[in-house]
Amino acid sequence: MNGPVAPAADPGVEPGVDPSFDPRTGEQHGSVPHTAPEQVAEILRRALGAAPRIAGTSPATREAWLAAVADALRSHEDELVQLAGEETGLGADRLRGELAKCAASTVFYGAVAAEGSYLGAGTEGIGGDSTLSRWNIPVGPVAVFGASNFPFGFGVIGHDVASALGAGCPVVVKAHPAHPRLSVRLAELVADALDRAGAPVGSYALVVGFDAGLQLVDAAEITAVAFTGSQGGGMALVERAAARGVPVFAEMGTVNPVFVTTDAAADSAGIAAGFVGSFTLGAGQFCTKPGLLFAPAGAGIFDAVRAQLGQVPRAPLLTAGIARGYRAGLAGLARAAEATGTGAEATGAEATGAEAADTFLDPADGYAADPQAFLVRVEQLHPGSRLLEECFGPVALICEYADAAGALDALVRLQPSLVASVFTGGPGDPESAGVVARLLGQVGRVALNAWPTGVATSWSMQHGGPWPATSRSDATSVGAGALDRFVRPVAVQNADPAHLPAALHPDNPWRIPRRIDGRLTLPTA
Repeated sequence: MNGPVAPAADPGVEPGVDPSFDPRTGEQHGSVPHTAPEQVAEILRRALGAAPRIAGTSPATREAWLAAVADALRSHEDELVQLAGEETGLGADRLRGELAKCAASTVFYGAVAAEGSYLGAGTEGIGGDSTLSRWNIPVGPVAVFGASNFPFGFGVIGHDVASALGAGCPVVVKAHPAHPRLSVRLAELVADALDRAGAPVGSYALVVGFDAGLQLVDAAEITAVAFTGSQGGGMALVERAAARGVPVFAEMGTVNPVFVTTDAAADSAGIAAGFVGSFTLGAGQFCTKPGLLFAPAGAGIFDAVRAQLGQVPRAPLLTAGIARGYRAGLAGLARAAEATGTGAEATGAEATGAEAADTFLDPADGYAADPQAFLVRVEQLHPGSRLLEECFGPVALICEYADAAGALDALVRLQPSLVASVFTGGPGDPESAGVVARLLGQVGRVALNAWPTGVATSWSMQHGGPWPATSRSDATSVGAGALDRFVRPVAVQNADPAHLPAALHPDNPWRIPRRIDGRLTLPTA
């Protein structure tokens, strides 16, 4: 069976464990043992046993469970931020902010569940004495593979876990090897909070290790998989799970474009500062990082970006593997662009791509790397070009165009992506409407006069996009729609009251919106 390829073990690392490394120094500090196959099997048995009990609880009950989890996260903030800092190097301010957002989003998904629209409940007469009732039910146990770059937002708790629990599904989550000690501690807190709040045994559990993760994907008990990470890892899981017809909601990311109209380019300094701040945020390790900016020739934006980069300090990448990938990616971009880096330590124009890339990463300084930018031409952005592939880390491309229509043609040759930004000169900008219309066919979200790295946990958020940005263009991993991934519709014809769930009981005990005989009916006050 095809599937993910196990990562190569670093020399000196004990087998059977996930080692914990400090990205700022590259030093190992402890490890976490892998979960044995029989332990994974027992976790899956408990999850399957808990599934009908969780599905039968009211959404308001699950809202209380998730509120308890959020409280536990907040009450252990100092401990969790310190531990996350030791394994990610992301910095206390960033991690405190992410933890606060994680707690808030956990509460949000509980509120979405309690509101009840995600259930899609409705009943109607279909002629004579016949009736038809339809609603959504939880799919069952869900496996979640968290991300390296968001230890709280997309880790062993976060958007995927909270939305699955809110939808009424047990969750088995795999610890990310980039932060194994944090994963274990977070899982302990989440499991304890759920237990104290009255959630059934088996509602939530953690496994550690590559083989344990594959065991989840192959297990008959698992009905859906959520993944955030690399394209290679995500598509390998999609292929493996396809053998059982199990959906994998993989959010992978590609190159997110930015288009600056002629009118907007008048603020070249502001555009450059915002662009640098966005693509270097978190050392460029965001799936929403803007990777390619189109700007009018002569506006001076590339030179302004180069000046801004000189003020950005080097920052550690998350893992040794990401650091190696960044080095290789820079070399490939340099060769493809026929240019050298223009960051704080730019090399001479005569250097080859590989030579230039070697100067961008100092292996003696942990996994730290300098941010870089490359100037490219419109004609270089053709299918198959390395310039159209993502490089994970603080690097971006700038394409100066003489003709807006030609730049737009090049832009739509990009791989589809999660998000794009368009900067305009205001409501009367003649170019903006056409740019947005072209982009909507290949992205999940267009941000007007805003940088793409900001993702709000809200009712209207769409955090997804066409393949290869995600494996399911109809899904979102952030926002109210995230619950839709973990339910499926069912219908009963000619149901007696005993056949219907509480969602369709005549007195509406869950107090949710329903569609009765085709008419939307809201719960009374």
